[in-house]
Amino acid sequence: MGFTVIAGAIPVAAQDEEEKESKKWDVNAPPGPQRSIEIDTREGTWLSLDLSPDGTTIVFDLLGDIYTMPSEGGEATAISEGVAWDMQPSFSPDGKRIAYTSDAGGGDNIWVMDRDGANARQITKESYRLYNSPVWSPDGQYIAARKHFTSKRSLGAGEIWLMHLLGGSGAQMVKRPNEQKDLGEPAFSPDGRYLYYSLDAPGGGTFQYSK
Repeated sequence: MGFTVIAGAIPVAAQDEEEKESKKWDVNAPPGPQRSIEIDTREGTWLSLDLSPDGTTIVFDLLGDIYTMPSEGGEATAISEGVAWDMQPSFSPDGKRIAYTSDAGGGDNIWVMDRDGANARQITKESYRLYNSPVWSPDGQYIAARKHFTSKRSLGAGEIWLMHLLGGSGAQMVKRPNEQKDLGEPAFSPDGRYLYYSLDAPGGGTFQYSK
């Protein structure tokens, strides 16, 4: 029994799909001219940092890159660098991994990498409601983070969501009170029974600085 293979042109729909994929925005490969500037500094402002569980290593962010250094002092080593903005690193309870916020996927999401920066992996896949401030559950299986909602107020409001390391859509832990009152800064109790967070406490639906 014989058969004939007929080679034809790629359907227009498939061509359009390939063209869209080829034009997909890559944060780490922006178009246009670029230049590099070297910075040698011993100071930084607005840093986020964490101490490893064994107390030997500090991890911190500076200008969108993540570094580690001995807690007793010394040279900082970049473990996450490039065009993408990486920030808010947090050591896992066993000290083997680091959770952090990154826009490498096109918007702020929660990522996890090994202690040395290897095997970076995106945990959340939000494209509009963005994540920040990741913290680990004491068993190292979950990450709680603030999900950001923007409306009439540019700084927006937040909710606390819980994600498993294997991914998924996550679970809402604490709902935002309204579109302007902020809620964030999650922190687990040592035994993992409680999840603490900050909240704009005054009543009403309007943001207040003197909260």
